[in-house]
Amino acid sequence: MAASGTLPQAVCSRKSAIGKSGVLALSGFGIKVRMQCGHLEIEDGIGPDRRRIRLARVGHGLKRLVIIGSDGFISLAALQWLADQDASFLMLQTDGTVLASTGPVRPSEAKLRRAQALAHTSGAALRITRELISRKLDGQGHVARDKLLDKSTADTIARFKSELPLADSISSIRLIESQAARAYWSAWGTLPISFPKSDLPRIPDHWRSFGARVSPLTGSPRLAANPPNAVLNYLYSILESEARLAAAALGLDPGLGVLHVDTSARDSLACDLMEPVRSHVDTYLLDWITRQPLRREWFSEQGDGNCRLTASFAARLCETAPTWQRAVAPIAEWVAHAFWSTIRKPDTPLATRLTQSNKREAKGRTNSSPRPAAQPQNICLGCGKDVASGSKHCAVCAAEVSRTKMAEIANQGRIASKTPESRARLAATQRLQAAARRNWNPRSQPDWLTDDFYKDQIQPKLMKATLSQIASAIDVSILYASDLRRGRRRPHPRHWRALAKLLDVARALEG
Repeated sequence: MAASGTLPQAVCSRKSAIGKSGVLALSGFGIKVRMQCGHLEIEDGIGPDRRRIRLARVGHGLKRLVIIGSDGFISLAALQWLADQDASFLMLQTDGTVLASTGPVRPSEAKLRRAQALAHTSGAALRITRELISRKLDGQGHVARDKLLDKSTADTIARFKSELPLADSISSIRLIESQAARAYWSAWGTLPISFPKSDLPRIPDHWRSFGARVSPLTGSPRLAANPPNAVLNYLYSILESEARLAAAALGLDPGLGVLHVDTSARDSLACDLMEPVRSHVDTYLLDWITRQPLRREWFSEQGDGNCRLTASFAARLCETAPTWQRAVAPIAEWVAHAFWSTIRKPDTPLATRLTQSNKREAKGRTNSSPRPAAQPQNICLGCGKDVASGSKHCAVCAAEVSRTKMAEIANQGRIASKTPESRARLAATQRLQAAARRNWNPRSQPDWLTDDFYKDQIQPKLMKATLSQIASAIDVSILYASDLRRGRRRPHPRHWRALAKLLDVARALEG
């Protein structure tokens, strides 16, 4: 039987929905992630604004699939596809709650987990806790000194850090960390938060500053009451997911921590690993809110005052996940090696699956430079529309801002012209000009330099000269030179000869 000349082929868009970060965030209602004909088919969105994506097994670039919300489904075959492609799966709520996270399955090292379980008796727990908090306080001190420009807070944090070597228990280290955190977050309290001018009538007063890190709703950072704290909570949740995936990839138990006590409500080791990286997230947020305004439509306020992120904005924040993954990877590997070092005779060196530092050292390579985090969109300070990077206003708002600034400058100029000093300079200039007119002798003017010559030969060619050239030639102001070039004024006849020389129209007549 002869083969068919035409085989049905599924239509697939060539334009990838996955950015350079490799993160694909889904939001909306009725989210669908399933397998169809060997492809991963994805559907998300709300109402008529639905998005459909079809990914083949090759060339998709997917590293993280993030679902924001809980309305929809993902099939078992789709989870198998993600595992085969070494892609992670995260499920988050808009308040930052981590509902599920899974990554590539790695072989578990029983000796490593046993060493992790015995860390409190072997002394590794105290050593790891001291190092993690030391790095965290270093980062907070850097933020306080270089970003918040608060040297006194930075010195306070440094003083608390100097007490760490003397701490002989994990509880005393927790106390030092909490005291440093109190000083650190107090420096954030008065940080102003800007919004576009068009959003200001709809902004509550407590949204206009960072405020306290502790929410008035819960007495803890949970359930933030204003946008900057809500954004920080969500970024911390993404970091926590990356820390959990990093621990699992190294064969560690994400729930068996050393600094954070064991509880069923969290993965304690993941919370331990993210401590030194928190300052990286703080720096990212601080650079953002001091450079760009926040948009009102990115947030919603619930009946109890809890500030939540919209799904579309949360999806954009998910693009920072690879940055936190790269930041937490060396921390996780260091902790794993600290556990591994307590084993008397380890058979083989511990693999560095996250940073590949063992392979780099074997090949004589150094670690690559860290890539910057995904930057938030640049918006207009006036209306909140998206604008090009480096711009502060859209075309409409820029024109209005220019008119306002010009009016202010003109008003300042009028005020400055009324001062005694300005009036004295004006009177002195007028006296000099009057004396020059009196002392000028019309007979010294050449016969060919007449009114008609100025009108026909000099005035039309003034447009070829610059304002500074005209002003220097006859010792007048730039504004007066502009009026002369446009023909609004005619200079005194004593200036005609200097202008003729400037324009090179008198050489033949004088020769």
